[in-house]
Amino acid sequence: MTNNVEKSSAHVEIVPATCGHQPLLANLLELYIHDFSEFLDVELGPDGRFGYPPLHLYWNKPGRHPFLAQVDGKWAGFALVKKGSEISGNENVWDVAEFFILRGYRRQGIGTQIAHQVWRRLPGMWEVRVLESNVNARDFWARAVATFIGREIHPVRVETGGKRWEVFAFESKRV
Repeated sequence: MTNNVEKSSAHVEIVPATCGHQPLLANLLELYIHDFSEFLDVELGPDGRFGYPPLHLYWNKPGRHPFLAQVDGKWAGFALVKKGSEISGNENVWDVAEFFILRGYRRQGIGTQIAHQVWRRLPGMWEVRVLESNVNARDFWARAVATFIGREIHPVRVETGGKRWEVFAFESKRV
């Protein structure tokens, strides 16, 4: 597998998001959803924002973990993780519900480092699903998973809810 991503020498870390981080996360979600509007039919609300109605659940529902990403102490993105598969229905699988790295930090290995930190923090079975039409994201996740588990795996293609997904399934072992 070719890797055309530079390795960053920056200090990269995930920070568990608190309730006080909710406005920051909501703002980052706007950028994320804007990027996603290329692949999904999303519309702005009357206030000019996309919104993310389930955001509050990350502080009010068990099995949900919001993380913010920092690079050299500056906000760079986020990962929203929840217990329970959107594809198989398996309640014991960790699901990468949403994942976003600001454009200025992409293609430097930062997203991969963030994903690896999340997977190490929450050991167990994982599913990472990506829209089939989002080729860049599919390639990113293929590299990130392969470097994490030490081998390439092929995603399973699934259609559900009128959307076509590619799903990477793997295990993160307790260190």
